[in-house]
Amino acid sequence: MPLHWLVILVVTGIAGIALITHRLGWSAPRRFTTEAEARAAWAREFPDLPAGTVALTRQGAAALVMTAQGPGLVWPMGADSAARLLTGAKARPTTKGLDLHLPDPSAPHLRLVLDPDEVKSWARVIDGGDTWLS
Repeated sequence: MPLHWLVILVVTGIAGIALITHRLGWSAPRRFTTEAEARAAWAREFPDLPAGTVALTRQGAAALVMTAQGPGLVWPMGADSAARLLTGAKARPTTKGLDLHLPDPSAPHLRLVLDPDEVKSWARVIDGGDTWLS
């Protein structure tokens, strides 16, 4: 088989797989629809630090978790999730939510999309000014 035909077959095959994956909904970003999902995601990262109160964003794009060591955050990362304690984090309000700067080299900067009424309460908790959302 000539090389140019092989290249066409490979490129077409990869594009077809990507299209099928997207059409079947397998490429949709993960959302947290319940507190139990957020708790389970937190427990995968921090099995020895149980989640107390959990607050989901209205879009389900993240969850703020209160623990014995302070607030933590769980957010989707592709089809999986990631979680971090927010000790030492700084929250800066933006027009679309919050920019978080964490003292963690594996996740130094995060952008949270929040509704305007969520921004102030989440920022207070993350910056350590509140023990929980009011």
